Amino acid sequence: MKIGELSQAATTPVETIRYYEREGLLPAPQRTQGNFRVYQAAHLERLQFIRHCRSLDMSLDEVRVLLRFKDAPDENCGHVNALLDEHIGHVSQRIQELKSLEKHLKELRLRCSESRPAEQCGILAGLSEAVSDHAAPAKEHSHLRHVHGRR
Repeated sequence: MKIGELSQAATTPVETIRYYEREGLLPAPQRTQGNFRVYQAAHLERLQFIRHCRSLDMSLDEVRVLLRFKDAPDENCGHVNALLDEHIGHVSQRIQELKSLEKHLKELRLRCSESRPAEQCGILAGLSEAVSDHAAPAKEHSHLRHVHGRR
């Protein structure tokens, strides 16, 4: 199949497929005499595996490790277990961060219960106070969706 057909079959943009190829996650396909990429069923299966891992918020490095084990079926999967345990820890940490964020946003929302002029808005005042007081320092996150460069 050509790249457009693979894209449709995997519901994955063509640019993402090319990106995964450049990253070494998808093996380079054979090419026709006209220099078109020709993908096999194995490419589709691998792409679907990658996409599923990404839907579980795994980083490309985590996916890369999993693919190495998938490509070496006789290897011991202890490292796979450890990788997933670590990922679960990251997810748990992120859930706690999101709960804290939700609490902060709800507290902020309570500062303005009705419609009024923006200069009297408790939410805007609260946001400004946080900035001027440095009460909301940027937190470092060890495992965030935007860090993964989602594709």
